[in-house]
Amino acid sequence: MKRLATVMALMALPGLAAAQDLSGTLKKVKETGTITIGHRESSVPFSYIDDKAKVVGYSMDICMKVVDAIKAELKMDKVEVKLVPVTSSTRIPLIANGTIDLECGSTTNNVERQKQVAYTNTHFLTASAFVSKKASNLKKIDDLKGKTVVSTAGSTNIKQVVEANAARNLGMTVLPAKDHAEAFLLVELGRASAFVMDDILLASLIASSREPGLYEISADAFSLPEPYGIMLRKDDAPFKALVDKSTAALFRSAEGGQIYNKWFMSPIPPKGLNLNVPMSEKMKKIFANPTDSPDPAAY
Repeated sequence: MKRLATVMALMALPGLAAAQDLSGTLKKVKETGTITIGHRESSVPFSYIDDKAKVVGYSMDICMKVVDAIKAELKMDKVEVKLVPVTSSTRIPLIANGTIDLECGSTTNNVERQKQVAYTNTHFLTASAFVSKKASNLKKIDDLKGKTVVSTAGSTNIKQVVEANAARNLGMTVLPAKDHAEAFLLVELGRASAFVMDDILLASLIASSREPGLYEISADAFSLPEPYGIMLRKDDAPFKALVDKSTAALFRSAEGGQIYNKWFMSPIPPKGLNLNVPMSEKMKKIFANPTDSPDPAAY
Protein backbone atom coordinates (compact mmCIF):
# COMPACT_ATOMS: atom_id res chain seq x y z
CA MET A 1 0.00 0.00 0.00
CA LYS A 2 2.87 2.35 0.80
CA ARG A 3 4.44 1.65 -2.62
CA LEU A 4 1.10 2.28 -4.31
CA ALA A 5 0.70 5.54 -2.45
CA THR A 6 4.22 6.58 -3.49
CA VAL A 7 3.54 5.82 -7.16
CA MET A 8 0.27 7.74 -7.04
CA ALA A 9 1.99 10.70 -5.41
CA LEU A 10 4.67 10.72 -8.09
CA MET A 11 2.04 10.56 -10.80
CA ALA A 12 0.48 13.66 -9.30
CA LEU A 13 3.67 15.66 -9.73
CA PRO A 14 3.38 18.35 -12.45
CA GLY A 15 4.58 17.22 -15.84
CA LEU A 16 5.23 13.56 -14.96
CA ALA A 17 1.92 12.24 -16.27
CA ALA A 18 2.29 14.38 -19.38
CA ALA A 19 5.80 12.99 -19.96
CA GLN A 20 4.45 9.44 -19.78
CA ASP A 21 1.79 10.35 -22.33
CA LEU A 22 4.38 11.46 -24.89
CA SER A 23 5.06 9.36 -27.97
CA GLY A 24 7.18 9.34 -31.08
CA THR A 25 9.66 12.16 -31.63
CA LEU A 26 8.51 14.24 -28.67
CA LYS A 27 9.11 11.30 -26.33
CA LYS A 28 12.52 10.73 -27.88
CA VAL A 29 13.51 14.39 -27.42
CA LYS A 30 12.24 14.44 -23.83
CA GLU A 31 14.12 11.28 -22.88
CA THR A 32 17.40 12.01 -24.68
CA GLY A 33 17.51 15.79 -24.49
CA THR A 34 18.48 15.91 -28.17
CA ILE A 35 16.95 16.42 -31.59
CA THR A 36 18.72 15.40 -34.79
CA ILE A 37 18.48 17.66 -37.83
CA GLY A 38 19.45 16.65 -41.35
CA HIS A 39 21.00 19.46 -43.40
CA ARG A 40 22.35 19.97 -46.89
CA GLU A 41 25.94 21.00 -47.59
CA SER A 42 25.45 23.15 -50.69
CA SER A 43 21.76 24.11 -51.02
CA VAL A 44 22.26 27.88 -50.87
CA PRO A 45 20.42 29.75 -49.36
CA PHE A 46 18.29 27.04 -47.73
CA SER A 47 20.82 24.83 -45.98
CA TYR A 48 24.57 24.87 -46.50
CA ILE A 49 27.98 25.11 -44.87
CA ASP A 50 29.48 28.60 -44.82
CA ASP A 51 33.12 29.70 -44.83
CA LYS A 52 33.31 29.24 -41.05
CA ALA A 53 32.18 25.59 -41.32
CA LYS A 54 28.83 26.52 -39.78
CA VAL A 55 25.54 25.11 -41.06
CA VAL A 56 23.34 28.06 -42.02
CA GLY A 57 20.39 28.94 -44.23
CA TYR A 58 16.74 29.90 -44.57
CA SER A 59 15.47 26.38 -43.81
CA MET A 60 17.86 26.08 -40.87
CA ASP A 61 16.52 29.29 -39.33
CA ILE A 62 12.98 27.93 -39.61
CA CYS A 63 14.03 24.62 -38.05
CA MET A 64 15.65 26.38 -35.11
CA LYS A 65 12.35 28.15 -34.46
CA VAL A 66 10.72 24.72 -34.44
CA VAL A 67 13.30 23.58 -31.88
CA ASP A 68 12.35 26.58 -29.70
CA ALA A 69 8.70 25.50 -29.91
CA ILE A 70 9.63 21.94 -28.93
CA LYS A 71 11.55 23.18 -25.89
CA ALA A 72 8.58 25.29 -24.83
CA GLU A 73 6.12 22.43 -25.33
CA LEU A 74 8.25 19.98 -23.35
CA LYS A 75 9.20 22.60 -20.74
CA MET A 76 12.89 21.98 -21.34
CA ASP A 77 15.48 24.73 -20.85
CA LYS A 78 17.85 23.14 -23.34
CA VAL A 79 17.66 20.71 -26.24
CA GLU A 80 20.90 19.66 -27.89
CA VAL A 81 20.77 19.90 -31.69
CA LYS A 82 22.75 17.23 -33.53
CA LEU A 83 23.48 17.98 -37.17
CA VAL A 84 23.74 15.25 -39.80
CA PRO A 85 24.60 16.04 -43.45
CA VAL A 86 22.22 14.52 -46.01
CA THR A 87 22.01 14.35 -49.79
CA SER A 88 19.10 14.11 -52.19
CA SER A 89 19.51 10.33 -52.11
CA THR A 90 19.88 9.82 -48.35
CA ARG A 91 17.46 12.38 -46.85
CA ILE A 92 14.24 10.34 -47.13
CA PRO A 93 15.75 7.03 -45.89
CA LEU A 94 17.34 8.81 -42.92
CA ILE A 95 13.99 10.35 -41.93
CA ALA A 96 12.15 7.07 -42.43
CA ASN A 97 14.59 4.97 -40.37
CA GLY A 98 14.70 7.45 -37.49
CA THR A 99 18.29 8.63 -37.92
CA ILE A 100 17.15 12.26 -38.24
CA ASP A 101 14.04 13.91 -36.80
CA LEU A 102 13.74 16.89 -39.17
CA GLU A 103 15.21 17.44 -42.63
CA CYS A 104 15.94 21.11 -43.13
CA GLY A 105 16.96 21.66 -46.73
CA SER A 106 15.40 22.26 -50.13
CA THR A 107 13.07 19.30 -50.44
CA THR A 108 10.04 19.19 -52.71
CA ASN A 109 6.80 18.06 -51.11
CA ASN A 110 4.89 15.73 -53.45
CA VAL A 111 2.30 12.97 -53.26
CA GLU A 112 4.77 10.19 -53.99
CA ARG A 113 7.12 11.22 -51.18
CA GLN A 114 4.25 11.58 -48.73
CA LYS A 115 3.89 7.79 -48.92
CA GLN A 116 7.20 7.61 -47.02
CA VAL A 117 7.49 10.83 -45.03
CA ALA A 118 5.45 13.79 -43.79
CA TYR A 119 5.95 17.51 -44.38
CA THR A 120 5.19 20.63 -42.44
CA ASN A 121 3.89 23.88 -43.97
CA THR A 122 5.40 24.99 -47.28
CA HIS A 123 8.15 27.58 -46.86
CA PHE A 124 9.09 28.19 -50.51
CA LEU A 125 7.86 27.71 -54.08
CA THR A 126 10.13 26.89 -56.98
CA ALA A 127 10.04 25.32 -60.45
CA SER A 128 12.42 22.99 -62.27
CA ALA A 129 14.53 24.76 -64.92
CA PHE A 130 18.06 24.47 -66.32
CA VAL A 131 21.22 26.54 -66.21
CA SER A 132 23.67 26.70 -69.07
CA LYS A 133 26.41 28.95 -70.38
CA LYS A 134 25.08 31.93 -72.31
CA ALA A 135 27.50 31.13 -75.12
CA SER A 136 25.69 27.81 -75.66
CA ASN A 137 22.49 29.67 -76.56
CA LEU A 138 20.22 27.07 -74.93
CA LYS A 139 16.88 28.76 -74.23
CA LYS A 140 14.25 26.05 -74.30
CA ILE A 141 13.98 22.42 -73.28
CA ASP A 142 13.97 21.34 -76.93
CA ASP A 143 17.35 23.06 -77.36
CA LEU A 144 18.83 20.31 -75.18
CA LYS A 145 18.29 17.71 -77.90
CA GLY A 146 21.36 15.47 -78.16
CA LYS A 147 23.11 17.28 -75.31
CA THR A 148 24.65 15.96 -72.11
CA VAL A 149 22.55 17.14 -69.16
CA VAL A 150 23.24 16.69 -65.47
CA SER A 151 20.95 16.69 -62.43
CA THR A 152 21.31 15.70 -58.79
CA ALA A 153 20.78 12.03 -57.98
CA GLY A 154 17.69 11.34 -55.88
CA SER A 155 15.99 14.63 -56.77
CA THR A 156 12.61 15.15 -58.41
CA ASN A 157 14.47 17.08 -61.10
CA ILE A 158 16.42 14.13 -62.48
CA LYS A 159 13.17 12.20 -62.75
CA GLN A 160 11.57 15.10 -64.62
CA VAL A 161 14.43 15.41 -67.10
CA VAL A 162 14.43 11.65 -67.77
CA GLU A 163 10.67 11.75 -68.39
CA ALA A 164 10.99 14.80 -70.69
CA ASN A 165 13.84 13.10 -72.55
CA ALA A 166 11.63 10.11 -73.34
CA ALA A 167 8.42 12.07 -74.01
CA ARG A 168 10.06 14.53 -76.41
CA ASN A 169 12.51 12.04 -77.95
CA LEU A 170 15.40 14.41 -77.22
CA GLY A 171 18.19 11.85 -77.13
CA MET A 172 19.91 13.54 -74.18
CA THR A 173 22.59 11.87 -72.09
CA VAL A 174 21.48 12.34 -68.48
CA LEU A 175 24.21 12.29 -65.82
CA PRO A 176 23.50 11.92 -62.08
CA ALA A 177 25.61 14.08 -59.73
CA LYS A 178 26.24 13.57 -56.02
CA ASP A 179 25.04 17.07 -55.10
CA HIS A 180 24.24 20.47 -56.57
CA ALA A 181 27.80 21.75 -56.33
CA GLU A 182 29.15 18.79 -58.32
CA ALA A 183 26.43 19.17 -60.96
CA PHE A 184 27.14 22.87 -61.49
CA LEU A 185 30.86 22.13 -61.70
CA LEU A 186 30.21 19.81 -64.66
CA VAL A 187 28.61 22.75 -66.50
CA GLU A 188 31.49 25.04 -65.51
CA LEU A 189 33.99 22.52 -66.88
CA GLY A 190 32.00 21.95 -70.08
CA ARG A 191 31.36 18.27 -69.31
CA ALA A 192 27.61 18.94 -69.34
CA SER A 193 25.68 21.46 -71.40
CA ALA A 194 23.03 22.10 -68.76
CA PHE A 195 22.13 21.41 -65.15
CA VAL A 196 18.45 20.78 -64.37
CA MET A 197 17.42 21.85 -60.86
CA ASP A 198 15.04 24.12 -58.93
CA ASP A 199 15.35 27.64 -60.29
CA ILE A 200 16.14 29.26 -56.94
CA LEU A 201 19.02 26.85 -56.33
CA LEU A 202 20.37 27.55 -59.79
CA ALA A 203 20.20 31.29 -59.05
CA SER A 204 22.23 30.80 -55.88
CA LEU A 205 24.85 28.67 -57.64
CA ILE A 206 25.25 31.29 -60.37
CA ALA A 207 25.52 34.11 -57.83
CA SER A 208 28.26 32.28 -55.94
CA SER A 209 30.21 31.19 -59.02
CA ARG A 210 33.50 32.77 -60.12
CA GLU A 211 31.94 34.39 -63.20
CA PRO A 212 28.15 34.79 -62.76
CA GLY A 213 27.83 36.66 -66.05
CA LEU A 214 28.63 33.51 -68.02
CA TYR A 215 25.41 31.71 -67.07
CA GLU A 216 21.68 31.98 -67.57
CA ILE A 217 18.57 30.13 -66.39
CA SER A 218 16.03 28.86 -68.90
CA ALA A 219 12.62 30.45 -69.25
CA ASP A 220 11.24 26.99 -69.98
CA ALA A 221 10.33 24.92 -66.92
CA PHE A 222 10.12 21.15 -66.47
CA SER A 223 7.40 21.52 -63.83
CA LEU A 224 4.57 23.51 -62.31
CA PRO A 225 5.38 25.43 -59.10
CA GLU A 226 6.77 23.00 -56.54
CA PRO A 227 6.42 23.47 -52.77
CA TYR A 228 9.40 23.07 -50.46
CA GLY A 229 8.73 21.67 -47.01
CA ILE A 230 10.62 20.48 -43.95
CA MET A 231 10.39 16.69 -43.69
CA LEU A 232 9.51 14.66 -40.60
CA ARG A 233 8.45 11.09 -39.97
CA LYS A 234 5.05 9.79 -41.00
CA ASP A 235 2.43 8.71 -38.47
CA ASP A 236 3.72 10.94 -35.68
CA ALA A 237 0.63 13.13 -35.32
CA PRO A 238 1.54 14.94 -32.05
CA PHE A 239 4.95 15.98 -33.37
CA LYS A 240 3.57 17.08 -36.74
CA ALA A 241 0.83 19.09 -35.02
CA LEU A 242 3.44 20.97 -32.98
CA VAL A 243 5.72 21.58 -35.97
CA ASP A 244 2.77 22.75 -38.10
CA LYS A 245 1.60 25.08 -35.34
CA SER A 246 5.03 26.61 -34.84
CA THR A 247 5.76 27.12 -38.56
CA ALA A 248 2.30 28.59 -39.18
CA ALA A 249 2.78 31.06 -36.32
CA LEU A 250 6.22 32.01 -37.64
CA PHE A 251 5.03 32.56 -41.22
CA ARG A 252 2.12 34.74 -40.09
CA SER A 253 4.36 36.87 -37.91
CA ALA A 254 6.62 39.74 -38.91
CA GLU A 255 9.60 37.52 -38.05
CA GLY A 256 8.72 35.16 -40.89
CA GLY A 257 9.13 37.94 -43.43
CA GLN A 258 12.34 39.07 -41.75
CA ILE A 259 13.85 35.59 -42.05
CA TYR A 260 12.86 35.49 -45.74
CA ASN A 261 14.46 38.89 -46.41
CA LYS A 262 17.60 37.88 -44.53
CA TRP A 263 18.29 35.07 -47.01
CA PHE A 264 16.74 36.30 -50.26
CA MET A 265 17.03 40.09 -50.13
CA SER A 266 20.27 40.67 -48.20
CA PRO A 267 23.96 39.76 -48.53
CA ILE A 268 24.56 36.21 -47.35
CA PRO A 269 27.71 34.23 -46.51
CA PRO A 270 30.21 33.25 -47.62
CA LYS A 271 30.69 35.92 -50.30
CA GLY A 272 28.13 38.51 -49.23
CA LEU A 273 26.08 37.97 -52.38
CA ASN A 274 22.47 39.16 -52.58
CA LEU A 275 20.12 36.83 -54.46
CA ASN A 276 17.60 39.67 -54.73
CA VAL A 277 14.52 37.44 -54.94
CA PRO A 278 11.54 39.39 -53.52
CA MET A 279 8.73 37.44 -51.93
CA SER A 280 6.22 36.64 -54.68
CA GLU A 281 2.49 37.13 -54.35
CA LYS A 282 2.10 33.36 -54.15
CA MET A 283 4.61 33.21 -51.32
CA LYS A 284 2.78 35.99 -49.48
CA LYS A 285 -0.42 33.97 -49.81
CA ILE A 286 1.32 30.89 -48.40
CA PHE A 287 2.64 32.81 -45.41
CA ALA A 288 -0.82 34.24 -44.71
CA ASN A 289 -2.52 30.86 -45.14
CA PRO A 290 0.01 28.11 -44.36
CA THR A 291 -0.53 24.72 -45.99
CA ASP A 292 1.32 21.42 -46.30
CA SER A 293 -0.39 20.48 -49.57
CA PRO A 294 1.76 18.64 -52.12
CA ASP A 295 -0.55 19.68 -54.97
CA PRO A 296 0.99 22.36 -57.27
CA ALA A 297 -2.57 23.47 -58.13
CA ALA A 298 -3.05 24.53 -54.50
CA TYR A 299 -0.55 27.32 -55.05
